[in-house]
This record gives sequence, structure tokens and C-alpha cells, in this order.
Amino acid sequence: QVQLVESGGGLVQAGGSLRLSCAASGSIGRLNAMGWYRQAPGKQRELVASIPSGVTTKYADSVKGRFTISRDNAKNAVHLQMGSLKPEDTAVYYCNAVVDSLRGYVLNLWGKGTLVTVSP
Repeated sequence: QVQLVESGGGLVQAGGSLRLSCAASGSIGRLNAMGWYRQAPGKQRELVASIPSGVTTKYADSVKGRFTISRDNAKNAVHLQMGSLKPEDTAVYYCNAVVDSLRGYVLNLWGKGTLVTVSP
């Protein structure tokens, strides 16, 4: 079994910064793409940033220049450094990973989510 555990959410004032982390554990054969999504109240879940196995990254237009995604393959972890936060960044942030398990299955996994609240 493989699971993702997020940390780092919380309450911050507009203009502030937060760093989210997500670690994968369990029967991991290989971690493929990893990323962060978010879902604000009353809205659909949307991609925030993603990073495949290499160094290529992808960002939502709304966070370009403010957020940075990175991964630590040795620790099976992905991080999201968020800066210049705005109230509209308020959402539950979910970690996502595509994993090749040791049993040969390809798993599309989600963390339970971590709440980020940005006050005006």
C-alpha cells in the first residue's frame, strides 16, 4: 500500500508565504509525475503545479511567478513553496502522485488535503 501525507498548510496574511510538503510512503516501485491541486469552496479541483520525474515543471497561470514546485526523489517528496499569497489562493491543497507499485500496478494517488487560508 502506498499513501501520501501532506503538511504545511495554515493561516497566513495576504502577501505572506507558506511551504507545503508531501511525502509518499509504502510499497513504492517508482514515483512518476507528482503535483499539487487545489479546491476552493464551490469550485472544481484545479491543477496548481506539477513536476514529472525530471526537472520540467508546469504551473497554473494564476500562480506563475509566485509558487515553486520541487521534488526530492531520495525522500519521495514534493514541495510547493508559495509566495505573495492572495486571498483567492485560499483552498484545500491536495498532493497527487502517479506511482508504480512494487506489485506492478500504476496508482494515481491523492493525499487527504491540507487547508491554506489567506486573510486580506
